[in-house]
Amino acid sequence: MPTVVFSLTDLQDLVGQQLSPDKLESLASYAKGSIEKTNQEANEVTISFDDTNLPYLWSVEGFARLCRGILGIEPGIPYIKVAGSSLSLIVDDSVGVVRPYIGAFLAEGKQVSDAFLKQLIQLQEKLDESFGRKREKISIGIYRAGQVKFPVTYKAVPPDSVSFVPLGFPHEMSLRNILEEHPKGKEYSWILKQHKMYPLLVDAKGEVLSFPPIINSNSTGRVLENDDHLFIEATATDKHGLKIVLAILAFALADRGFSLSSIEVRRGSKKAVTPDLAPEKVNITLGQVRKLLGLELKNKEVIGLLEKARYHVSTTLSVSIPPYRGDILHPCDIIEDIGIMYGFGSIEEKPLTTYTAGKSNPLHDFKKIARELFVGLGYQEVMSPILSSLNMLSARMQLSPLSDNGKDSAKESPAIDNPVVIENPMSETYSCLRSWIIPQLMDFLSKNTHNPYPQKVFEAGRVAMVKPGQGSGQKTVAEHEHLAAVSAHDSVDYTEARQAVDFTLSQLGLAGEIKKIEHPSFLPGRAARIIIDGKAAGFLGELHPSVLETHKVMVPVVALELDLDALFELVTK
Repeated sequence: MPTVVFSLTDLQDLVGQQLSPDKLESLASYAKGSIEKTNQEANEVTISFDDTNLPYLWSVEGFARLCRGILGIEPGIPYIKVAGSSLSLIVDDSVGVVRPYIGAFLAEGKQVSDAFLKQLIQLQEKLDESFGRKREKISIGIYRAGQVKFPVTYKAVPPDSVSFVPLGFPHEMSLRNILEEHPKGKEYSWILKQHKMYPLLVDAKGEVLSFPPIINSNSTGRVLENDDHLFIEATATDKHGLKIVLAILAFALADRGFSLSSIEVRRGSKKAVTPDLAPEKVNITLGQVRKLLGLELKNKEVIGLLEKARYHVSTTLSVSIPPYRGDILHPCDIIEDIGIMYGFGSIEEKPLTTYTAGKSNPLHDFKKIARELFVGLGYQEVMSPILSSLNMLSARMQLSPLSDNGKDSAKESPAIDNPVVIENPMSETYSCLRSWIIPQLMDFLSKNTHNPYPQKVFEAGRVAMVKPGQGSGQKTVAEHEHLAAVSAHDSVDYTEARQAVDFTLSQLGLAGEIKKIEHPSFLPGRAARIIIDGKAAGFLGELHPSVLETHKVMVPVVALELDLDALFELVTK
């Protein structure tokens, strides 16, 4: 739950009117927020936001922008002008496997005030820590543009090949030393420790601007009050997230009166101009709005409510989305904003007209039993989304990249089936539906290498894969409930996974055959398939050292994955 502190005077200046405590509380509620406290002496207000999917609200500029729409001061989608420029940022191919994406722009013509500097630092930190997942997904750098000689180059270099003076330090340090000795290096070294090359941003003079996502240089990376020429960049592992962050920063600076100029990002023969502020469009219908909200709204009313929420809407209800909004994935998200602007508290209650008697799904009850068995075995349950990436499901597990038909080089692989690939993913991190759960558990272990061992975690959830349909050339999507578990510690071996499987099957009243298989994710001779009544019901094994190295897990790991649908069918037949 993000909590931000705004200067009350600054907020009122940006909104364009005085705000009483009641009015401020009301405005915060439209943004799924609440006033935590108001410090009259410091002239500050603290707002807590329930929704982490609206990072533009973590800046006073973004919150004020929404308020201007709600109050009717400035309804509709905001537009800002970004001038073209001849400046460029060159991306070397070497960063492709480390931190592949970068975007940047210039802001000038306005002096940085003390109030804005505080807000800029707060916004940068909130975006880095929350939206950027502690800088792993996205990190931001802000520099004094007058000291930067273009073109700027973004590349990856060996850890001991470059030294510079990091922000807050009096002497030069190598990139390796920064990770080992600098406070920020120690805090964020986990992001880069699996890589042999580290990202670096240098200008045309060869001066180091920053070592993303760790630290800026002491010379150019310290923005001060009254600076009036800024160079803003962000590096990322997620292209869509990068676009959103650059838009948030661009609109915040434009709202402060800065003039913006784009920068051309060159990667070989490919060129892209950043920031990309073109609004995306989603079509909705009046019928959808009425059905979902239960309100007999007119077309004009829907348009007015959406304009309060800072959308542009045509008479046919084609909705243009502000470029800093990354949370709109479906027409329902837009209709939710209509409901918020109408006021959910203003919707009259209606008596229930349909009554049903429900009961729990038998498969759900069976899944609960399986979960309780693994809790009893000392495993801790985790939860991850069904959305994943092909890289996580295949390459990071030492499997061949999947072709369009989903086959990989492991003929006996029980783990990888034909995954459901999303045609137009909003993020490469979520570009397909998972076809097995173990890769996500390994990703969990990779993010917890700083915690003590043993680490034993499991997840019970849904997987999906494409299967042949009834007709020739037809396909269908099959969904199954799986339970996967991993155990990581110095003395773990195949036997521990086998014991967990044997215990689980015995408690379910089943007896299975363990058939040896070869699988690229597991050590040769240390993987097996679980066969019950001639049906495959899961697999287990000791993970291959290459998989552990990819995830930077320094202790042995065993894993198992059970097909709960298959087990349930066997138990109930």
